[in-house]
Amino acid sequence: MKKILIIEDDISIAELQRDYLEINGFQVVIAQSGVKGLNEAMKGSYNLIILDLMLPEIDGFEICKRIREDQNIPILMVSARKEDIDKIRGLGLGADDYMTKPFSPNELVARVKAHLARYDRLVDSTKKVSQHLTIRGLDIDIDARRVRVNGEEIVLTAKEYDLLLFLASNPDKVFSKEYLFDKVWGLEHYGDIATVTVHIGKIREKIEANTNKPQYIETIWGAGYRFKV
Repeated sequence: MKKILIIEDDISIAELQRDYLEINGFQVVIAQSGVKGLNEAMKGSYNLIILDLMLPEIDGFEICKRIREDQNIPILMVSARKEDIDKIRGLGLGADDYMTKPFSPNELVARVKAHLARYDRLVDSTKKVSQHLTIRGLDIDIDARRVRVNGEEIVLTAKEYDLLLFLASNPDKVFSKEYLFDKVWGLEHYGDIATVTVHIGKIREKIEANTNKPQYIETIWGAGYRFKV
């Protein structure tokens, strides 16, 4: 269940918001002062914060600023202040939305749902970006620089890993030894392009079930190597 924090000093407004949100399946906590609201928010246990601007002790702008320094959850700012300068300031401090009072509780719930859905999509896409390349039992964890074959982790040297990752990231393309040497070792390195052949051989020994019939890295005679998908 998604958890919402309402920071609002007007208890009648806060309870109205809470009632509509709870009907729609959310768990809601109310804080009636800026200090209590900020302390509650900094626990990091909420999925979204509905934040009033005009609060005792510390205003909504300052609360928004401090939350943003620590968390990236959606913040929906609400206020009776309708001036553009307040909206611009609130959004500039990191609020995701700004609603002016009075507003429909149903609209508030709709916006809460929309922001949570957008945030979930963003988190999911971020997870996907922290990528794995997975091809027929070969899994390359790009962030962790780990390689597994059928679930078993194998140890590659730094250059073996770089070479494998480059080929796997560009499947079905043929690269010459010269190109791979420049790409992986860099132009500042001096060496024999046979280095590429040696590293391909070592990679095959570690990832292939049968090095005589490689299923991942193919040799294209007279041209170079190709990662097969």
